[in-house]
Amino acid sequence: MSVAQDPRLKRMVAEMSYPMVFATISGAHLYGFPSSDSDYDLRGTHVLPLRHVVGLAVRDETVERGGVHEGLEMDIVSHDVRKFFGLMLKNNGYVLEQLYSPLVVHTTPEHEELKEIGKDCITRHHAHHYLGFARTQWQLFEKENPRRVKPLLYVYRVLLTGIHLMRTGIVEANLVTLNDEFRLPYMAELIARKTTGAEKGTLPHGDMAFHESEYQRLRQMLEAEREKSTLPEQAAGRGAINDLLIRIRLADHNSLESKVLSSLSRIFQRPPQ
Repeated sequence: MSVAQDPRLKRMVAEMSYPMVFATISGAHLYGFPSSDSDYDLRGTHVLPLRHVVGLAVRDETVERGGVHEGLEMDIVSHDVRKFFGLMLKNNGYVLEQLYSPLVVHTTPEHEELKEIGKDCITRHHAHHYLGFARTQWQLFEKENPRRVKPLLYVYRVLLTGIHLMRTGIVEANLVTLNDEFRLPYMAELIARKTTGAEKGTLPHGDMAFHESEYQRLRQMLEAEREKSTLPEQAAGRGAINDLLIRIRLADHNSLESKVLSSLSRIFQRPPQ
């Protein structure tokens, strides 16, 4: 059974306060290096009722839940459709990885439509997202003592995802799959150290100089790929994503209106007492 088909994950999504457009697995399971004690990171987007978004104050734009659920350690973070769609238009690679994650716990026709629209939201400026994320992860890695394998794998994963995106326009977040293309000879050993050990597995001290050199080399490669990428300067999907947002909002309104009319119809059709 695929990890995404675990019924406990599906029940957690079903228990969310608002209807979900999609929910996928992110984190180490998506990136291809989960440890035996890795938790499950669920990410997605939900639909707030129309009455929650037409006033001055909007609540629950982001909903978070976490903890041990039926013996499974997990957390879920979901954004309302308007916020999620807006992030898609801001060169945010993280939300694209959630959208295109193959580890799908819950989906809808709107999810499939959004994936098609998302192809027109990818630009060469997504490289800035991956360069910034890699820098942050590297700084965290440098501060550790002892240094763990996990943040180093995050650094490599982010840089290779960015390079691959600049070359192909395709979001690929799995480090094992990415290394089939990049053939980095040290990657399999690093991944094995993480997946066969504990979540806090550490790196031999003497490897630091080598990995710093590789980090700088891959950063330069990502910058070079950005410069020669044929991806567009600006997202072309704004109109389509706006149209989808309106249809999702109106569907909620029409559903409520239908329920009201049905209720009124039953009232007026009752025979007199």
